[in-house]
Amino acid sequence: MDKDRIVALIVAAGSGARMGGGIPKQYRKVAGVPVIARAVDALASHPAIDAVHVVIGAGQEALLAEALGNRAVTSSPGGASRRDSVRAGLEAIGAAKHVLIHDAARPFLPAAVVDRLLGALDAAEGAIPTLPVVDTLVRADGGTLGDTISRDGLARVQTPQAFGFDAILAAHRDWRGDAEPTDDAQVARGAGHTVLAVPGDAMLEKLTHEADFAAAEARLGAVMTSRTGMGNDVHAFAEGDHVMLCGLKIPHTQALAGHSDADVGLHAITDALLGTIADGDIGSHFPPSDPRWKGADSGTFLQHAASLVEAKGGIIDHVDLTIICEAPKVGPHRQAMRERIAELLTLPIGRVSVKATTTEQLGFTGRREGMAAQAVASVRLPEE
Repeated sequence: MDKDRIVALIVAAGSGARMGGGIPKQYRKVAGVPVIARAVDALASHPAIDAVHVVIGAGQEALLAEALGNRAVTSSPGGASRRDSVRAGLEAIGAAKHVLIHDAARPFLPAAVVDRLLGALDAAEGAIPTLPVVDTLVRADGGTLGDTISRDGLARVQTPQAFGFDAILAAHRDWRGDAEPTDDAQVARGAGHTVLAVPGDAMLEKLTHEADFAAAEARLGAVMTSRTGMGNDVHAFAEGDHVMLCGLKIPHTQALAGHSDADVGLHAITDALLGTIADGDIGSHFPPSDPRWKGADSGTFLQHAASLVEAKGGIIDHVDLTIICEAPKVGPHRQAMRERIAELLTLPIGRVSVKATTTEQLGFTGRREGMAAQAVASVRLPEE
């Protein structure tokens, strides 16, 4: 193992209990990208960092895999406390020259902060980013205002915190403090090491409460652009007793002909989503000449297109589908169709519209020779 490498250790073993319900906050999405993925990307993209290791909570393996996709990281289970998790991560890393220990809940990490931290390790065994305290500090006992506390010499501590690897691993192994440390600088100082403070960054604010996520969404939303994609699909009728439409099996006197399940509605939405990211059409991703897609569930196609949007940091805002046919009647199934599309795209049902119309008995749909569908998708993407 290379002892000269610089490794980033991301602590992501928390349960997110303070957020309440849902999934742990490190796996929640901000502007379409999971928090943990943003933290990994910020560290992995820095030219001085050779590897990223993530410490996760028990049973979070599937959440991590879904959040990170094919990102090249290693991971290991954490412990009962933050200190236990950090030590477990350090032990899993094994050897390195320097390590940067970072909280997953601080996903917006400027490269300049990493530069300052690594530069400070030339003069000390540890370095942390800090911000000055600018608000007035007072004692408040039971809600009653008390004495003012001087801000002189006070600072707010952030992560990542950088250390010589051998020094911080030994400090964690030897920790004998009565109380649990709230960060790794305390562990290092407890072992007698000097820890330097370097300027932090307001972007490194920790995502703790719901308001923090809302503020992050608003900040990132200001640098995203809206795109609209259109999709159109047509399938002829063939012998059968049902049609697949928007992921539902609808009884009918005929079926729709196609290499897959011929779901004209999902095909149109799939093409609309691919259009928002300028990534071809359904045929280029799932060619009808490929036997793998014979009879395939078109929900697979739709979720693939949605995953491509997500991989680009996109957010699907709305999909609007119009089904064009004389029969079968769409109205009785419209709500169930909306629910199925919303489920496939992990969207609130209020952001899915399904409509139906006829062509007044004109054209191939008017002659009941087949069905058509048109879709429009609205997506927000990071500016390129």
